[in-house]
Amino acid sequence: MPAKKKSSQHRYSQVAIKTVASAMRRRKSGTLSSGKGGKGGRVTSREQAIAIGLSEARKKGARVPSKKSSSSKAA
Repeated sequence: MPAKKKSSQHRYSQVAIKTVASAMRRRKSGTLSSGKGGKGGRVTSREQAIAIGLSEARKKGARVPSKKSSSSKAA
């Protein structure tokens, strides 16, 4: 089997990494809220905090892979 080529480009930009790190810090301090305008309540889930950070990075225009579409579509 041929060896995999390493990509010289990173999947996430530095701006995206910093935005996610900021969201994680806000989750730990208890100030991260979900929903439009923060009306969805406090975020305690690690996965949800990462998703919020990536969403904020996309809004800033950072390089982030596109969202995964749901694979369970009605037939």
